[in-house]
Amino acid sequence: MSDVLVLYYSRNGMTEALAREICHGVDAVDGMASRLRTVPAVSTVAEATEESIPAAGPPYASVDDLSECAGLVMGSPTRFGNMAAALKYFLDGTGSEWLAGKAAGKPAGVFTSTSTLHGGQESTLLSMALPLLHHGMLLVGLPFTDEKLSSTTTGGSPYGASHVTWNRSNDRLSADEIHLARALGRRVAEFAKRLERSA
Repeated sequence: MSDVLVLYYSRNGMTEALAREICHGVDAVDGMASRLRTVPAVSTVAEATEESIPAAGPPYASVDDLSECAGLVMGSPTRFGNMAAALKYFLDGTGSEWLAGKAAGKPAGVFTSTSTLHGGQESTLLSMALPLLHHGMLLVGLPFTDEKLSSTTTGGSPYGASHVTWNRSNDRLSADEIHLARALGRRVAEFAKRLERSA
């Protein structure tokens, strides 16, 4: 079994919900397994730190997860059209892995969640793609051959899976968002499997 790292930061649970659906897509590919990881929140006080093990949910990611994975799907809620600081902080600590080329040649995808339809989904997805390109990763999006991408009235874009909460506190993923999240996980896992076979 080869792992695809599903790495995310979530504040209110919807980015995590997308991450879990992406894991279903990864796990549907024979010989591939999802490795779900999150990152701790960034404190406004530089000296403050989170516990090394979260109280609930998946473990915090380490740079070893990035090195060990066969592929990566990374997600964040939108923060003014950009990824959240917590995820950026984790990526900023991967300089040694970048220098050693640990992620080079591996497939990667991105996903996000916003409060509004035009809340910066595509710019957030692109902001996450930039460091992955610097790492030499191969970006995998969602092609328009998936009919749900053209018919969805909620989240989803060719840049990656997404969700719109419409500012609802008790929110759930739509059927289209679930389909597209699973499709992204499956695509990254399938590319990872093909690349491993050809190596």
